[in-house]
Amino acid sequence: MEFMNESHPEEFILLGFADRPWLELPLFIILVITYPIAMLGNITIILVSRLDPRLHSPMYFFLTNLSFLDMCYTTSIVPQMLVNLGSSTKTISYTRGCVAQLIIFLALGATECLLLVVMSFDRFVAICRPLHYVVIMNRSFCLRMAAFSWLTGFTNSVLQSSLTLSMPRCGRREVDHFFCEVPALLKLSCADTKPIEAELFFFSVLILLIPVTLILISYGFIAQAVLKMRSAEGRRKAFGTCGSHMTVVSLFYGTAIYMYLQPPSSTSKDWGKMVSLFYGIITPMLNPLIYSLRNKDMKDAFKREISRICFCKK
Repeated sequence: MEFMNESHPEEFILLGFADRPWLELPLFIILVITYPIAMLGNITIILVSRLDPRLHSPMYFFLTNLSFLDMCYTTSIVPQMLVNLGSSTKTISYTRGCVAQLIIFLALGATECLLLVVMSFDRFVAICRPLHYVVIMNRSFCLRMAAFSWLTGFTNSVLQSSLTLSMPRCGRREVDHFFCEVPALLKLSCADTKPIEAELFFFSVLILLIPVTLILISYGFIAQAVLKMRSAEGRRKAFGTCGSHMTVVSLFYGTAIYMYLQPPSSTSKDWGKMVSLFYGIITPMLNPLIYSLRNKDMKDAFKREISRICFCKK
């Protein structure tokens, strides 16, 4: 019983940037401003995609899924982070706080990895197989792909979380991170973590390396098809849509691969925290800006909805 109490304390202490207190206030201000803006942006994308019939297509169905996911993804981290940044007590409860945060963060992160693959396949079919697009990307197929992404993401989370939380910590409670994440929690272990790290590496290859490889292959074919287009307007629109997607892919996968495809012991604690900010907070917050500001159809649909609301009020 004593061992269990030491391995599963009631609270963890999230050190965050405690060794650099001068960073806490600027980061708190940035998050207080950007978090509501990101939430509003994602809600806008969801509403516009649902209200405008012209956006009732597979591309915007998956974008709606991504926006909802990003809202949940950032909410699993940012509110607790703001509480810790704004107070001297930087604690988080074990079960309802740390364990829940770990499971949700891993589930949504893995789901985003798979959704980005599905979105790249959608663009591949739209540009490289336009005559077969309606047949291939039918409603049933889109629903199955979305369901597969969500179910696989949560399955991966349960497996990775179980492996991570099974390691004994011998009473260690100080997590040198700003949220409960696998590499930071493994560093608390007082046992040999190499077998667990090997298993987690295998899951990371499945969730990170294989999807990003499929995305790069898809965009290789897309680039070839776009360069063969005779219409300059068609090339511009295709590169605009795909360019926004590749921006998200580069930021998200690049930082996540750096963090998860190497042993936690070899990761610099300061650099690891900064990298985590990118795939855990910055990229999900940038998604609504990237997909709305660089998407002409979304901007036009937003203007139409605003005009319709203003007209109804008159």
